[in-house]
Amino acid sequence: MEGDASVAVKVCYALPHHQEIITLRLARRITVLEAIQQSGILDNYREIDLSKNGIGIYGRLVELHQIVRDQDRIEIYRALSLHPMAARRRRAMQE
Repeated sequence: MEGDASVAVKVCYALPHHQEIITLRLARRITVLEAIQQSGILDNYREIDLSKNGIGIYGRLVELHQIVRDQDRIEIYRALSLHPMAARRRRAMQE
């Protein structure tokens, strides 16, 4: 696949009850930011603010200027509504 002039990537955004996954074939040497923009996900989910939302590839935080590789899964993270430790304490108290 090294001779191929494009890469396949997925752009993902998870909501509480729905996960949006957009599969794209893009030119090589494209950045994470460009892949997100070309996916159209920003038009469908206006609450996404790339200056505030974390961005990762397979669970590892990345910068928007990073170059994507073939088969990357770009993940747009939502802000936590409750800190994980507080959520665990709340569940433990309800048991």
